[in-house]
Amino acid sequence: MRRFWLMKSEPDEVSIDDALAAPSRTISWFGVRNYQARNFMRDQMQEGDGVLFYHSSCAVPGIAGLAQVASKPYADKTQFDRKSPYYDPKSTPDAPRWIAIDVRAEKAFPVITLAELKAEPGLSDMRVLARGNRLSITPVTAAEFRLITSRLVKGRK
Repeated sequence: MRRFWLMKSEPDEVSIDDALAAPSRTISWFGVRNYQARNFMRDQMQEGDGVLFYHSSCAVPGIAGLAQVASKPYADKTQFDRKSPYYDPKSTPDAPRWIAIDVRAEKAFPVITLAELKAEPGLSDMRVLARGNRLSITPVTAAEFRLITSRLVKGRK
């Protein structure tokens, strides 16, 4: 069963344009250090799942492109790198705490802003719009994904 996700990335670190410019348009989604987001990656995400690529912590946050999950989960190597801001001294190669997945970019478009998302009645229950939501990865319903891709993405170049 295909699932859908919203995945947040700071564009200064990795933007949708960076992902589109990467070899095979594929990047590693690493550095997730929230257990709930990690569990989504580890337990529910599957190759081929749809992704709304969201730019966060920037002047105009919002959905900036479409992508798809391109790999099974694997150990996030940054957890073992003492020089990485994502280093975790409690994690070992035999028992990694954190995982990564590959994401393949499909399309970029002008950002669909939070205001635009909030203005769509069919998106009122979307988790990214919930007050206090800080998760970097959230599930998106098939109906929400269809509404965004058919109505909000359509016509953006």
